[in-house]
Amino acid sequence: MPRIMIKGGVWRNTEDEILKAAVMKYGKNQWSRIASLLHRKSAKQCKARWYEWLDPSIKKTEWSREEDEKLLHLAKIMPTQWRTIAPIIGRTAAQCIERYEYLLDQAQRKEDGEEGVADDPRKLKPGEIDPNPETKPARPDPKDMDEDELEMLSEARARLANTQGKKAKRKAREKQLEEARRLAALQKRRELRAAGIGSGNRKRVKGIDYNAEIPFEKRPALGFYDTSEENVEKLEPDFNKMRQQDLDGELRVEREERERRKDKQKLKQRKDKDMPMAMLQNLEPERKRSKLVLPQPQISDQELQQVVKLGRASEVAKEVAAESGVETTDALLADYSITPQVAVTPRTPAPFTDRIMQEAQNLMALTHVDTPLKGGINTPLHDSDFSGALPKSTVIATPNTVIATPFRTQRGTESVTPGGFVTPITALVPAGKTPRVDGSQTTVLVRDKLNINPEENLNVGETPAMYKNYQKQLKHSLRERLSSLPTPKNDYEIVVPEENEIDPAESTNEISSVEDQADVDPRVIAEKKIARKQ
Repeated sequence: MPRIMIKGGVWRNTEDEILKAAVMKYGKNQWSRIASLLHRKSAKQCKARWYEWLDPSIKKTEWSREEDEKLLHLAKIMPTQWRTIAPIIGRTAAQCIERYEYLLDQAQRKEDGEEGVADDPRKLKPGEIDPNPETKPARPDPKDMDEDELEMLSEARARLANTQGKKAKRKAREKQLEEARRLAALQKRRELRAAGIGSGNRKRVKGIDYNAEIPFEKRPALGFYDTSEENVEKLEPDFNKMRQQDLDGELRVEREERERRKDKQKLKQRKDKDMPMAMLQNLEPERKRSKLVLPQPQISDQELQQVVKLGRASEVAKEVAAESGVETTDALLADYSITPQVAVTPRTPAPFTDRIMQEAQNLMALTHVDTPLKGGINTPLHDSDFSGALPKSTVIATPNTVIATPFRTQRGTESVTPGGFVTPITALVPAGKTPRVDGSQTTVLVRDKLNINPEENLNVGETPAMYKNYQKQLKHSLRERLSSLPTPKNDYEIVVPEENEIDPAESTNEISSVEDQADVDPRVIAEKKIARKQ
């Protein structure tokens, strides 16, 4: 019974290289011709190998979180339509299926409490055959290849080397036939000459017979001539190149000794530079680092400069007040350096829920649904998004320290105590926007610890109704804060000082020392007029 050859199996490195060279020559439409170069693969397998692994446009990097969310969302909207989903994500259909099954396995493990188990149920066991070898890396070639593989390689090399088409093949074939015809005629003449049968007259060979003649020979003139004036250099033979070591060439022992000296020199250099051996040998390929993606900052350079200027201005004001020695001015200046909660580096808020695991659990629950004929409630699912073809992009931005000031924040909750953390204006400001001054840029007042900054310049509404609503909220907030004040106690205590009575002369001097300038100026003018009259 003849042996049946089943095409397929694991792809080798040689087959991949032949396939890439064949695609470069024949294009991506002649898969039958390409498969004729590979004895163990069919045209369909060659096409699948190219479009699932060898195509340079295939993305083989690690899956990002955004790609996982997009994959699960599209699998929920378009189930089993992997050829449609793959170009949207930018991966192949086989990669999408493999990643989808991996995420479902992760969700199943999380439900079963086996999240830390490293055993992969989809990993092939010893003896199993890979159903999709086209999507796996190529196996390296063995040192001793089979005869059929060597024959396939030589045939592919010969066919792929012919880049001139059918005419070159015909010319080569005619040249080979001409050579065979010449050799046959030569053999025939030799046999006739050996049998004593003379051949016919030879044709005269055109050109110079280099075996019998010397081309362009100039013979000297006949006769005697004097050679005493000629300078003939003596030919001193060089016997250095006739030594045995030069004739034999470099010995293997000497070559090995030279290589050993090179290795010792390299080891010495490595020790001097203190480089680890793994770095020098480069046993593992370096992993390509992905591009660092950071959220878009909310604080611009202009706002940072504004914060620095305000902080410096308050410090200068406190220094001037301290130098003057007046305690009243110092009491009116608030110390903003004692509120470091806003000044520290803000931490980007992490997502509260793992959307990828939720979507994977939803899809797994929908996959294992029983027949609806049993009745009962629907399968419980997590909150899912069906608003569009792609999942909503949740951009996590850096918190803005300029906006989130202690007394002007956008939390949306109104404080009930005097000097609270929210002004009534925040109720009318849309979420994610900053109250604007003059409608040009976001300039939120940071230094407002005494609540004395005017609110009239703020853009509270575009219509009169919104402005009226703002005024009502402002009055209501003021009433609530005033009502929360404690009831005043009209209890007064008068304490007479027990100090000695002040001398009237001293009191007069003290009063004159703090005389008002408005009284001093008319008195000085009157004294000048009297002096002029005298």
